[in-house]
Amino acid sequence: MQTVRVSPKFQVVIPAAIREAMGLTPGTTVQVFQYENRIEFIPKKKLRQMRGFLRGIETRVPRDADRV
Repeated sequence: MQTVRVSPKFQVVIPAAIREAMGLTPGTTVQVFQYENRIEFIPKKKLRQMRGFLRGIETRVPRDADRV
């Protein structure tokens, strides 16, 4: 896990290894969420880029016998 510091302008620098692994480039738009006690940055993608990203996902859901 890497650590970053919040600047006086409340900016953070995403470490190079993470930028490269996620394919982030200057100008990439990210969504920012607060979840419980953490901050999450999610890169926004166009819907066309998302096509097929769930291919192969397991869709069967185990159900109780009385719910079939």
